[in-house]
Amino acid sequence: MRQNPERRAALLDAAIEVLAREGSRGLTLRAVDAEAGVPTGTASNYFAHRAQLLVQILHRTRERLTPDPADLTGPFDTKVLLGRLLERMRRERSVHTAMLELRLEATRRPELQEALAGFQGAELEANIAWHLEAGLPGDRQGVVLIYLAMLGLIVDDLTVPGLLDPHDVEGLIGTMVERLLPEDPAD
Repeated sequence: MRQNPERRAALLDAAIEVLAREGSRGLTLRAVDAEAGVPTGTASNYFAHRAQLLVQILHRTRERLTPDPADLTGPFDTKVLLGRLLERMRRERSVHTAMLELRLEATRRPELQEALAGFQGAELEANIAWHLEAGLPGDRQGVVLIYLAMLGLIVDDLTVPGLLDPHDVEGLIGTMVERLLPEDPAD
């Protein structure tokens, strides 16, 4: 297997674009080569098979979606952080669409389901820990509820553009935070 990290990243970025645009059935090593503008067979030098490519795409999405460290310096405001998350998702629309495709593909591929569950589970646990360590309002269960609510908002924003246009999305995020992560735990 080839080890050029820049070429591997470029191939994975091309794979993300193909997956987002064509869906899982359109994702082939040949399609990745074409999208990346490299000679046919290049992707097969980096990925032994399609299943390996799918798992590598999963990890590349994490690299591309990691927030800028400047966005993770305090003082923190959960509403602002979630607003930045939504902005990042909109900027990286194809990455999130590819993640949705990976989720769907995982329903048909047990090995991908296992990798996705482990990856997503670790991500969720890291987010919960970060939230609690940052001293933001709410508890573990509230953070999981915010995760689920934001996931639904992002899926609708990605798959049905315009659906949320009549609604004040910033206000919705604020309401989610107030209700699911109250400042006063007695609320």
